[in-house]
Amino acid sequence: MKIKLSKPICFFDLETTGINISKDRIVEVSVLKVFPNGNKESRTWLVNPEIHIPIEVSNIHGITNEMVANEPNFKTIGNQLKEMINNCDLGGFNSNKFDIPLLAEEFLRSNIDFDLENIKCIDVQNIFHKMEKRTLGAAYKFYCKKELIDAHSSKADTLATYEVLEAQIDMYSELENNVNFLSEFSSRNKTVDLAGFIIYDQNNIPCFSFGKHKGKSVDFIIDNEPGYFGWILNSDFPMYTKKILTKLRLNKLNNKL
Repeated sequence: MKIKLSKPICFFDLETTGINISKDRIVEVSVLKVFPNGNKESRTWLVNPEIHIPIEVSNIHGITNEMVANEPNFKTIGNQLKEMINNCDLGGFNSNKFDIPLLAEEFLRSNIDFDLENIKCIDVQNIFHKMEKRTLGAAYKFYCKKELIDAHSSKADTLATYEVLEAQIDMYSELENNVNFLSEFSSRNKTVDLAGFIIYDQNNIPCFSFGKHKGKSVDFIIDNEPGYFGWILNSDFPMYTKKILTKLRLNKLNNKL
C-alpha cells in the first residue's frame, strides 16, 4: 500500500565515523524523496568527515578514509541537502534516536539552521520493534520477502526502509495510512531535543530525562539551579540540545516581561 502523503517525505540514512552524536561525523548520506503523487527522487553524497574513520567502523559500512579524502565536507554539501529535505517530513530506521540528532549536529556545526517544527518523523525501526522486534535485514526479509543486499550501504538501507514501511502499512490494519499517525506511533517518547535529554511529561511540560534532575521541569531548574543550565551549555551535549535549552530559557524570560 502506498503511503498517503499531504507533502513530500524524505527517507534517509547516514553512514558515520561512529555512534557518538556529539563527536562523530557523517561519511555518507542518502535521501529518497517521495512526493504525494508517487514520484520519487534520490541522491547520495560521500562526505569527508575531516576526522579519522576507525578501521572497525570502515569494516561495517565499507567506507574508508582513502575513499572520502577528496570528497566535499558536510559544510560544502549541507545547503544542497537542506534544500532537498526542506519542508518535508522525515523517515528512517532508528532515525529518531540516531540519524536525525546526528544530522542536526552536522547542520548546526555548519551554521545551517535546522528545526523540526511542523515536521513529522517516522521511525520504521520503532514500528518494527513494536510489532516484531528485529533488525532492518530481518525486517526486509519478513515484510518484503527479499534479502537485503549491500546492507550498511546508505542507499540500500534507505530504499529498504521505504519499502518496509509500505509493507508494514499493508500488513497491520491498526496502522493508519497517514504521516501524523505513523510519526506518533513510531515515537518512543515525546522528546523536545531529538537526543532525548529533554522530554515532555504527561502534562506536555519539558523535563530533564537524565541525571540528578531527572523528571524535573526545565523551568524549575532554571529558576532554582541556574548553574545546571550553564553546566550543560559548557559540556559535551549535542548542540541541538543546547539550542533547545536556550530557546526554552529565552521563552521563559520573555514570558516574564
